[in-house]
Amino acid sequence: MSTSSADLRSSRTGSARTAQKGQQTRATIVDAALGLASQKGLEGLSIGAIADLTGMSKSGVFAHFGSREELQISVIREYHTRFEEEVFYPSIREPRGLPRLIAMFGRWVKRVSVEIDSGCIYISGAVEFDDRPGPVREALADMVHTWHTGLQRSILQSRDEGHLRADTDPRQMLFELHGLILALHHDARFLRNPGALERAERGFMNVLDRYRTPAPADTP
Repeated sequence: MSTSSADLRSSRTGSARTAQKGQQTRATIVDAALGLASQKGLEGLSIGAIADLTGMSKSGVFAHFGSREELQISVIREYHTRFEEEVFYPSIREPRGLPRLIAMFGRWVKRVSVEIDSGCIYISGAVEFDDRPGPVREALADMVHTWHTGLQRSILQSRDEGHLRADTDPRQMLFELHGLILALHHDARFLRNPGALERAERGFMNVLDRYRTPAPADTP
């Protein structure tokens, strides 16, 4: 006996709803896990902890993430997606060159300053997994490399546009900018030093002043 068209449509609709519900549940789990990881680090994640946090059973969480490692990697990817949406994509709408670079660093600083009370997974994850090879470390390093590549490309474009000196080393400048972010996170989150944000912004301007193309001298 052949299946009717109505039965097929009903089956497809049911399957689509089930898949959508599964995606929504998975997104809920990742969101809860990201919040927990921001407070306790990636190592603070566990299937049991997320089950308690979401009110789900351990088996229910496990059905979406077959292992703690898979959960950690999913959290890293979600964090990176939100970072790109908040920092990278709005910045690349700025004019090519120095305006874009300034926007990227400014939004990066703003993001870190907002995370002072929770923590930056890029930074805390590097501390947790710097000497622990494996898929979680690789996923984290890949996300950081992706962001650094975008920032370094903006530095290179700024040099090509003539906004930065022709002898500017993009990797060196990136290193210095990243150092400012690490110092901001350390001083504001760990030491609770007031004025850390302003010092980071001033440091950025100091870096720009060293690399910026000198303005042409006024002719009499």
